Amino acid sequence: MSRLRPIWLLAGGTAVVAMTVGVGGYVLVKPYLAPADFEGAGSGAVTVKIEQGATAGEIASILANAGVVASARSFIRVTEEQAKGNSLRPGHFRLRKGMSAAEALKLLTAPGSRLVRRVTVPEGLRLSELFDRLAAGTGLRRDDFVKAAQDRQELDLPAYAKGPEGFLFPATYEVEPDATPAGVLASMVERYKDAAVELDLEAKAAERHLTPLEAVTVASLLQAEGGRDSDYPKIARVIYNRIKARVPLQIDSTVLYAQRRRSMKVTVKDTKVKSPYNTYLHPGLPPGPIASPGEKALRAALHPDQGDWFWFVTTDPEHRITKFTDKESEFVRYREELNRYLRTR
Repeated sequence: MSRLRPIWLLAGGTAVVAMTVGVGGYVLVKPYLAPADFEGAGSGAVTVKIEQGATAGEIASILANAGVVASARSFIRVTEEQAKGNSLRPGHFRLRKGMSAAEALKLLTAPGSRLVRRVTVPEGLRLSELFDRLAAGTGLRRDDFVKAAQDRQELDLPAYAKGPEGFLFPATYEVEPDATPAGVLASMVERYKDAAVELDLEAKAAERHLTPLEAVTVASLLQAEGGRDSDYPKIARVIYNRIKARVPLQIDSTVLYAQRRRSMKVTVKDTKVKSPYNTYLHPGLPPGPIASPGEKALRAALHPDQGDWFWFVTTDPEHRITKFTDKESEFVRYREELNRYLRTR
């Protein structure tokens, strides 16, 4: 009995020591096994910005520093548990302070939580009209867009562009709360460059014996004349046929551009306006684009249809019906169809 007691005491002592070490170890590792976390959906409002390329750990630190979550580790743990690391996106987000990590993750990945304005810029807008659309859609001042458009270096325009007209690509853009007019316009120029690369614009223009600027100018004429998408390659052929024949293009939209107005009616007096953009007075292409062409118009300028057409008339603008001919007598008849249409309006 006397020999067994020390052994029992030793065993008991060992057990106590082991228990003490275990409790101490748990205290040390507790923040990793069960990191600090808030409960519920939080309150108040806080806006956080997540940069492009931020990792889940970096996002977790941003949220913790902003008081959104109790600890970065809690957010990382929930993100790993739900395997949503790839669902986190850059941008500005409106969250709440004191949120549980799970609620914060849920809100960050919800479609409507990102603070962004979407602005749709349709094809065929002139630069002045485009400024109006951007100002209304972004809430930024129109005058600031006008000023930003004058800095070609900031916009990073192509070397062949004389100015931003025609090179602010029509598309839908997401505008962040901290966006600047210069940044918005630069992104539109970048989108044009992407389209130009995809279309191999410079090489295809050279095949047609055009400069890149001339190709974009042709595309702007196609876009401005409207009609159906299938008409663009035919209108392009009319333009090239008339250039080859060394006769004025006589395109109404260039006259209207010179006068800074929109109308379906162009009079003889209008065709005499003094402007380098008046293709009734000056043969060949105007000095530059007269609108922002979209991808279909750019493609048609580079890939025109084959044909002998020398004239085209949109006889029914409402239904976008355009007729083509190589006979002047038919052109006169089509023009009269258009006049009859206009008299009913």
